[in-house]
Amino acid sequence: MRLHRLEVTAFGPFAEPQEIDFDALSGAGIFLLHGPTGAGKTSVLDAVCFALYGAVPGSRLPHITSLRSDHAAPGTATEVTLELTIGGRRLEITRRPEQDRPKKRGSGTTRDRAQSRLRERVDGAWKGLSRSHQEIGEEIEQLLGMSREQFCQVVLLPQGEFAQFLRAGAEARGRLLGRLFDTRRFAAVETLLAERRRAAEAKVRAGDEKVLGVAQRIAQAAGDSADLRAWPLPRHQPGEPGLAEAVRAWAAVARCAARERLTVAEYALAAVESRYAAARRAAEEARELDRLQRRHAETARRAALLEAAGPERERVRALLDRARRGALVAPALELRGAAAAAHLTAAHAQTLALAELPAALAEAGAEQLAATEQRLRGELGAVAAAQRAEQRSAAIGRERATLDRESRDDEEQRQESAEWLARWEGTRTELAGRVEAAQQAATLAEQLAARLEPARLHLNAARRRDALVAEAEVADAALLRLREESAAARESWLELKEARLSGIAAELAAALVAGEPCKVCGSAQHPHPARPAPGHVDRAAEDAAHARFEQAEERRGAAERKLAAVREAEAEAAAAAGDATTAELLALTSDLSARHAAAHADAAGLHTARERLARAEREYAARSADRLDAERRTAARASRREALDRERAALEAELALVRGDAPSVAARARVLEDRVRIVTAAAAALRRADATAARLKEADDQLADAAFKAGFDTIGAAADAVLPEYERTALQHRLDAWQAEEAMLADRHAEHDTTAAAALAPADPQAAEECAAAAAAKLREAGSAVDAARVSCAELDRLSQRAEQELRALGPLREEYDRVARMAGLTAGTSADNERKMRLESYVLAARLEQVAAAATVRLLRMSGGRYTLVHSDARASGRGRSGLGLHVVDAWTGSERDTATLSGGETFFASLALALGLADVVTDEAGGMRLDTLFIDEGFGSLDDQALDEVLDVLDSLRERDRSVGIVSHVADLRTRVQAQLEIVKQRGGSVVRHRVGSPAG
Repeated sequence: MRLHRLEVTAFGPFAEPQEIDFDALSGAGIFLLHGPTGAGKTSVLDAVCFALYGAVPGSRLPHITSLRSDHAAPGTATEVTLELTIGGRRLEITRRPEQDRPKKRGSGTTRDRAQSRLRERVDGAWKGLSRSHQEIGEEIEQLLGMSREQFCQVVLLPQGEFAQFLRAGAEARGRLLGRLFDTRRFAAVETLLAERRRAAEAKVRAGDEKVLGVAQRIAQAAGDSADLRAWPLPRHQPGEPGLAEAVRAWAAVARCAARERLTVAEYALAAVESRYAAARRAAEEARELDRLQRRHAETARRAALLEAAGPERERVRALLDRARRGALVAPALELRGAAAAAHLTAAHAQTLALAELPAALAEAGAEQLAATEQRLRGELGAVAAAQRAEQRSAAIGRERATLDRESRDDEEQRQESAEWLARWEGTRTELAGRVEAAQQAATLAEQLAARLEPARLHLNAARRRDALVAEAEVADAALLRLREESAAARESWLELKEARLSGIAAELAAALVAGEPCKVCGSAQHPHPARPAPGHVDRAAEDAAHARFEQAEERRGAAERKLAAVREAEAEAAAAAGDATTAELLALTSDLSARHAAAHADAAGLHTARERLARAEREYAARSADRLDAERRTAARASRREALDRERAALEAELALVRGDAPSVAARARVLEDRVRIVTAAAAALRRADATAARLKEADDQLADAAFKAGFDTIGAAADAVLPEYERTALQHRLDAWQAEEAMLADRHAEHDTTAAAALAPADPQAAEECAAAAAAKLREAGSAVDAARVSCAELDRLSQRAEQELRALGPLREEYDRVARMAGLTAGTSADNERKMRLESYVLAARLEQVAAAATVRLLRMSGGRYTLVHSDARASGRGRSGLGLHVVDAWTGSERDTATLSGGETFFASLALALGLADVVTDEAGGMRLDTLFIDEGFGSLDDQALDEVLDVLDSLRERDRSVGIVSHVADLRTRVQAQLEIVKQRGGSVVRHRVGSPAG
């Protein structure tokens, strides 16, 4: 990588555009970048880093709030352009940071986004490649092969950091080397292995906890026994070695003890079963003997009872025989009773029916009554036809009344419609006039509304314009006052700064220490140090004045932004309000509002007026139609009325013949219906009375014959012998029970075992049952013990099998944990196999440090005249320090090896410069061998004497052998006489400027 040209505008201390020609400066191989403190030497390096990576070096990033120059004009944009060659490609990078700029219209500022541009020179012309920040960053980092941190350490060599690197401990060296060589992947390997070790350990512990859980369940299943009390449950914790063997052994002991308990329980159960069987047989024999003895006693008792019931048995048998014979006469008795009841009912009905007949028919027979009924029914038929004519006559009368009522209603409606129609023309003219007036008012309201809304908007804008004018006057006055305050604060700060710069020698002299070299000239002698003059301004006073100036500037900027916003709002309001005054707009708006309200009120009745007119027109059409309909109905009713009168006269003449002396045909029909009913009932009653008398005589004959055949002397005796069915059934059941009892007793008297049991002593079944129950309880206890032992054995076998499964599954996990823990301990430096207790990242960094020390030694030998050599030490660190990152210096004059922290100031500069150059070579090779043709070395030369300075310059000059150019950043005055090519940064009040000097050095 070679830099050709750098152009900065409004960047850092540079207000105006400044261009740096690195090609001209690099021609001599070494060039000097110098200038007073604060002029902007480091800002040149910041610009190079910003152009490449879009950010300043990481060490300065937290302290830089803005890249824009405070001296630049508001309209000048901050921009950095760098032209360089990387990998044989000529590129140009232009970057603009995010910044504020004045608005193109109006006052105030707006925020511009960051911009980037990458171009390549191809065939003598520039070709645009990209404008994307991300694409440009990835392209540059890929071409350089270095990150921003590596570039700042390799190209912009910070000597102060390498001096600290020489004196730092292993941890600080590790952090720096880790950033440069990006050993995060090795640290990630350490972290990954540690996480895998913790994960594997967690799995093993979880597996052990499962095994211990199964062991606890085995202990619960095994219960409390003497064998297990002598061999307790293992007390191992999860993760401890030997847990698997202990659990296996303890589970085997638990299973053996359970099987022994099962064998003992089975033997005890067999003995109890035999005793229970004997007791059960004895109890069954006692129950059987007791049953036979009680059966014999019961047989004797029931035989005595059967013998005592003999007389009653004979009486029941006689009653049952007489009742069987009476049952043969029962149907005839029932038939005679039914015939007698029917005859009695018919005779009573005959008496009632004959009492209702008229006197002329009181002695009439059934045939005469039938003839009379036939004659009455003929008369009733003739009356029914006349009744229909009478109903028609009544209907005609009702219809005639309805026609008269309708005639009166139609006449009233016709007169009302005629009166309304006479007023129609005046009504229609009035309603049409109302509709037209409301329509005109609605049109006027719409026109006024269209003018009222813009008038209101103009009025509101005018009021806002007047308010903003007053606000702008106040903001303008405040801005003028703040500008005066800012100018006064700036002048005060610049005066104090000039005064401090004038007395800076006294301030530097105050830091001199006798015997130590001056930071400016390097001399250890201080014969005439400067003294502060009266009224000397120190740095604190200058910083306070600068702070006051910055605060005043912030207030001024805020006031400017506020005034610009007010002015912009005022212009918008003025454009919206127009040229009219607020009073004129107010008067116009009030007039339009009043007229619009009046027109809107008049137009509100338009809908109502239209509805009234439409309703009146509909009523006119309806009334005209009603009048015509009424006239047609009147003519039709006159014709109908005449027809009804003729029909009614004919019907009345016919009905007079049929009614006779009755008030109406209906009354005549009711009289005839009553006579027909009475005659019909009397005839029926006579016929039923004759029929029932015949059936009664026949039933008496049948009953006498049945009583004789059944063996009874009289009908009364037969009736007394008849018993109900349920009584006969009950008597038969009693006889059957006595016969069954007699048969059962005969069977029992034939039983020999019952007789033999009665001859023995009384049995005691309760005592035998109690003995059997006691034996059964012991049997249940023994069975429960066997079942519990079997369940315990089965559960122990199942749990032991599960424990074995858990242990087998835990085996690979424990092997993996041992392997991962061994690797994690080895990479973390905690394993006993890692003799030097060196972490993996430290091991890699130690190899890199060894390469850096070898590359640095080549230059250190030349700068120190062959005296000093840098060597890497991988000795184990004391305490908890990191091993493998030791760095020693070997003194060829004494042959001793000592720590780099013991070097003097000049020796430290030699070593740090050699280390920086060596590190640059190693990092370059690590990045893919990219050539770094331009390097910068920042400060540190003030600690060298003349001879050492010449040796250092010779070493730097030797870099030209690799076609490199080195820029020395220093304000040491002696370098200006030794380095021909110079880039001077001149500090001025309006911003720093750069000056090139390529030729003989200044005298």
